[in-house]
Amino acid sequence: MTSLHALDALIVALRRLPGVGEKSASRMAHHLMQHDRAGAQLLSQALAHAAQSVQHCVRCYAFTSATLCETCLDPSRDASRLCVVETPADQTAIERTQSYKGLYFVLMGALSPLNGIGPQEVGVKRLFERVEHDGVVKEVILATNFTAEGEATAHVLSQAFKKRGIEVTRLARGVPLGSELEYVDLGTIAHAMVDRKSTP
Repeated sequence: MTSLHALDALIVALRRLPGVGEKSASRMAHHLMQHDRAGAQLLSQALAHAAQSVQHCVRCYAFTSATLCETCLDPSRDASRLCVVETPADQTAIERTQSYKGLYFVLMGALSPLNGIGPQEVGVKRLFERVEHDGVVKEVILATNFTAEGEATAHVLSQAFKKRGIEVTRLARGVPLGSELEYVDLGTIAHAMVDRKSTP
C-alpha cells in the first residue's frame, strides 16, 4: 500500500465519525500527518485500547472497562431512583451536572417502529428485568431525548411502569424539543432534572 493510499484510508476512517464530512476528514488527516505525528500515534493507540477494553456494564449497560461500572458499584448512590437514558453519552451529560445521585439504565437506543426498532431491539426487556430483580426502585426517571422516538419510548415505558405501581417522572421541558442530551448545556439539564414532573 502506498503512502497516498494510506492517507486515503485514514480520511475514509475519519469520515465514520458523526458530523465529519470529506473536507473535515481530509483536513484532520493532513494536519495529523504534517504537524502532529505523535498525536496520530497517540490517537491510534487510544482507539485500539478503547476498542479492546471498553464494554457495557452488565447491570446498567453504560460504558466501562470492568464487569460493573463505577456508578453501579458506588454505595452512596440512591438505589430507589433509576434514570433511564438512551445512550452512554446521555448518562455522561447528566452526571456532569452533578444534580442526580441515583442509578442509571442505558437503553442503547429508542423505539422507532417506522425504522423497525421495537422493544426487542433496545433494552426495554432488560430494563423491566432490572427493576423487578432489584425490588428497590421506587421512581423511574425517563430521560430519553425529546425527539419523536424519545417521546414514544418514554410513553411506552411510562404506561408499563405505572401498571407495575412504580412512580414515573419525565425530565421537565427545560430541555429543548428535538434536542439530544449530550449537546444540551449543563445548566439546562440540571434544571430539567430538578424540575422533573410525573408523566400523565
